Amino acid sequence: MKTYIALFRGINVGGNNVLPMKDLVALLGNMGSKNVRTYIQSGNAVFEHAEKNTSQLSSEIRVAINENHGFEPEVFVLELAEIERAIRSNPFPEAESEPKTLHLYFLASEPNNPDLGVLESIKSDDEQFALKDGVFYLHAPEGIGRSKLAANTEKVLGVATTGRNWRTVCKVMAMANEHS
Repeated sequence: MKTYIALFRGINVGGNNVLPMKDLVALLGNMGSKNVRTYIQSGNAVFEHAEKNTSQLSSEIRVAINENHGFEPEVFVLELAEIERAIRSNPFPEAESEPKTLHLYFLASEPNNPDLGVLESIKSDDEQFALKDGVFYLHAPEGIGRSKLAANTEKVLGVATTGRNWRTVCKVMAMANEHS
Protein backbone atom coordinates (compact mmCIF):
# COMPACT_ATOMS: atom_id res chain seq x y z
CA MET A 1 0.00 0.00 0.00
CA LYS A 2 1.20 3.44 -0.91
CA THR A 3 0.16 6.74 0.69
CA TYR A 4 -1.58 9.24 -1.58
CA ILE A 5 -3.02 12.70 -1.28
CA ALA A 6 -6.08 13.47 -3.42
CA LEU A 7 -6.99 17.10 -4.03
CA PHE A 8 -10.49 17.54 -5.42
CA ARG A 9 -11.27 20.55 -7.53
CA GLY A 10 -14.59 22.33 -7.37
CA ILE A 11 -16.48 20.29 -4.81
CA ASN A 12 -18.65 21.78 -2.07
CA VAL A 13 -18.22 25.30 -3.43
CA GLY A 14 -21.24 27.57 -3.38
CA GLY A 15 -23.65 24.67 -2.92
CA ASN A 16 -22.49 23.00 -6.14
CA ASN A 17 -21.03 19.53 -6.62
CA VAL A 18 -21.89 18.58 -3.05
CA LEU A 19 -19.88 15.66 -1.74
CA PRO A 20 -19.95 15.24 2.04
CA MET A 21 -16.59 14.10 3.38
CA LYS A 22 -18.17 11.06 5.07
CA ASP A 23 -19.42 9.99 1.62
CA LEU A 24 -15.97 10.54 0.14
CA VAL A 25 -14.40 8.42 2.89
CA ALA A 26 -16.90 5.62 2.19
CA LEU A 27 -16.41 5.89 -1.58
CA LEU A 28 -12.62 5.68 -1.31
CA GLY A 29 -12.96 2.78 1.14
CA ASN A 30 -15.23 0.92 -1.28
CA MET A 31 -12.51 1.34 -3.91
CA GLY A 32 -9.99 -0.50 -1.73
CA SER A 33 -8.40 2.49 0.01
CA LYS A 34 -7.26 2.12 3.61
CA ASN A 35 -6.80 4.67 6.42
CA VAL A 36 -8.85 7.32 4.60
CA ARG A 37 -8.78 10.74 6.25
CA THR A 38 -10.11 14.05 4.99
CA TYR A 39 -9.33 17.66 5.77
CA ILE A 40 -11.94 20.42 5.42
CA GLN A 41 -14.91 20.30 3.08
CA SER A 42 -13.11 21.60 -0.02
CA GLY A 43 -11.86 18.12 -0.84
CA ASN A 44 -8.55 16.96 0.56
CA ALA A 45 -8.07 13.27 1.27
CA VAL A 46 -5.15 11.20 2.46
CA PHE A 47 -5.33 7.44 2.02
CA GLU A 48 -3.41 4.28 1.26
CA HIS A 49 -4.04 2.27 -1.89
CA ALA A 50 -2.44 -0.60 -3.76
CA GLU A 51 -2.70 1.09 -7.19
CA LYS A 52 0.69 2.31 -8.42
CA ASN A 53 -0.52 4.53 -11.28
CA THR A 54 -1.77 7.91 -10.02
CA SER A 55 -3.49 8.74 -13.34
CA GLN A 56 -5.41 5.48 -13.23
CA LEU A 57 -6.37 6.03 -9.60
CA SER A 58 -7.52 9.59 -10.35
CA SER A 59 -9.67 8.33 -13.22
CA GLU A 60 -11.23 5.60 -11.08
CA ILE A 61 -12.10 8.10 -8.33
CA ARG A 62 -13.68 10.53 -10.83
CA VAL A 63 -15.80 7.75 -12.35
CA ALA A 64 -16.89 6.49 -8.91
CA ILE A 65 -17.95 10.00 -7.85
CA ASN A 66 -19.88 10.43 -11.09
CA GLU A 67 -21.64 7.08 -10.64
CA ASN A 68 -22.54 7.82 -7.01
CA HIS A 69 -23.07 11.61 -6.99
CA GLY A 70 -23.76 12.64 -10.59
CA PHE A 71 -20.77 14.86 -11.28
CA GLU A 72 -17.15 14.24 -12.22
CA PRO A 73 -14.68 16.56 -10.50
CA GLU A 74 -11.06 16.99 -11.43
CA VAL A 75 -9.04 14.84 -9.00
CA PHE A 76 -5.32 15.41 -8.50
CA VAL A 77 -3.74 12.32 -6.95
CA LEU A 78 -0.28 13.06 -5.61
CA GLU A 79 2.36 10.86 -4.09
CA LEU A 80 3.81 11.80 -0.72
CA ALA A 81 7.13 12.76 -2.36
CA GLU A 82 5.35 15.30 -4.59
CA ILE A 83 3.85 17.14 -1.61
CA GLU A 84 7.18 16.99 0.23
CA ARG A 85 8.96 18.47 -2.80
CA ALA A 86 6.34 21.22 -3.17
CA ILE A 87 6.82 22.23 0.47
CA ARG A 88 10.60 22.04 0.29
CA SER A 89 10.69 24.05 -2.97
CA ASN A 90 8.60 26.97 -1.68
CA PRO A 91 10.28 30.05 -3.17
CA PHE A 92 8.57 32.38 -0.65
CA PRO A 93 9.57 31.14 2.83
CA GLU A 94 8.86 34.60 4.26
CA ALA A 95 5.16 34.00 3.50
CA GLU A 96 4.93 30.84 5.60
CA SER A 97 4.18 32.88 8.73
CA GLU A 98 0.97 34.12 7.01
CA PRO A 99 -0.25 30.80 5.54
CA LYS A 100 -3.45 32.21 4.02
CA THR A 101 -1.40 34.46 1.73
CA LEU A 102 0.65 31.66 0.17
CA HIS A 103 -1.07 29.40 -2.34
CA LEU A 104 0.20 26.37 -4.20
CA TYR A 105 -1.56 25.45 -7.42
CA PHE A 106 -0.97 21.85 -8.37
CA LEU A 107 -1.02 21.31 -12.13
CA ALA A 108 -2.69 18.47 -14.02
CA SER A 109 0.34 18.44 -16.35
CA GLU A 110 3.34 20.54 -17.23
CA PRO A 111 2.30 23.60 -19.26
CA ASN A 112 3.57 23.41 -22.85
CA ASN A 113 4.39 27.05 -23.31
CA PRO A 114 3.44 29.12 -20.26
CA ASP A 115 3.42 32.84 -20.94
CA LEU A 116 4.84 34.06 -17.65
CA GLY A 117 5.09 37.56 -19.10
CA VAL A 118 1.30 37.77 -19.22
CA LEU A 119 1.11 36.69 -15.59
CA GLU A 120 3.75 39.26 -14.69
CA SER A 121 1.72 41.97 -16.43
CA ILE A 122 -1.50 41.25 -14.52
CA LYS A 123 -0.12 40.71 -11.03
CA SER A 124 -0.46 43.42 -8.44
CA ASP A 125 2.64 45.17 -7.13
CA ASP A 126 2.66 43.15 -3.90
CA GLU A 127 2.12 39.72 -5.49
CA GLN A 128 4.88 37.28 -6.33
CA PHE A 129 4.71 34.01 -8.24
CA ALA A 130 6.92 31.17 -9.40
CA LEU A 131 6.40 28.06 -11.50
CA LYS A 132 8.54 25.17 -10.24
CA ASP A 133 8.34 21.40 -10.66
CA GLY A 134 4.66 21.23 -11.58
CA VAL A 135 3.53 23.70 -8.93
CA PHE A 136 2.54 27.34 -9.38
CA TYR A 137 3.35 29.28 -6.19
CA LEU A 138 1.47 32.50 -5.52
CA HIS A 139 2.19 34.84 -2.64
CA ALA A 140 -0.72 37.29 -2.45
CA PRO A 141 -0.39 39.34 0.76
CA GLU A 142 -3.74 41.06 0.11
CA GLY A 143 -5.49 37.73 -0.55
CA ILE A 144 -6.60 36.01 -3.73
CA GLY A 145 -10.26 37.06 -3.72
CA ARG A 146 -9.68 40.05 -5.99
CA SER A 147 -6.39 38.93 -7.50
CA LYS A 148 -6.34 39.10 -11.30
CA LEU A 149 -3.30 36.86 -11.20
CA ALA A 150 -5.12 34.15 -9.23
CA ALA A 151 -8.18 34.45 -11.48
CA ASN A 152 -6.17 34.04 -14.69
CA THR A 153 -3.43 31.58 -13.75
CA GLU A 154 -5.10 28.48 -15.12
CA LYS A 155 -6.13 30.16 -18.37
CA VAL A 156 -2.64 31.53 -19.01
CA LEU A 157 -0.88 28.29 -18.07
CA GLY A 158 -3.27 26.30 -20.25
CA VAL A 159 -3.61 23.35 -17.86
CA ALA A 160 -6.09 22.43 -15.13
CA THR A 161 -5.02 23.44 -11.63
CA THR A 162 -6.23 23.16 -8.08
CA GLY A 163 -5.00 25.57 -5.44
CA ARG A 164 -4.47 25.14 -1.72
CA ASN A 165 -3.15 27.59 0.83
CA TRP A 166 0.02 26.86 2.76
CA ARG A 167 -1.87 25.80 5.90
CA THR A 168 -3.85 23.18 3.99
CA VAL A 169 -0.79 21.82 2.18
CA CYS A 170 1.09 21.48 5.47
CA LYS A 171 -1.89 19.87 7.18
CA VAL A 172 -2.40 17.21 4.52
CA MET A 173 1.34 16.56 4.56
CA ALA A 174 1.22 16.02 8.34
CA MET A 175 -1.77 13.70 7.92
CA ALA A 176 0.06 11.71 5.25
CA ASN A 177 3.14 11.38 7.43
CA GLU A 178 1.06 9.90 10.27
CA HIS A 179 0.64 6.63 8.35
CA SER A 180 3.53 6.51 5.90
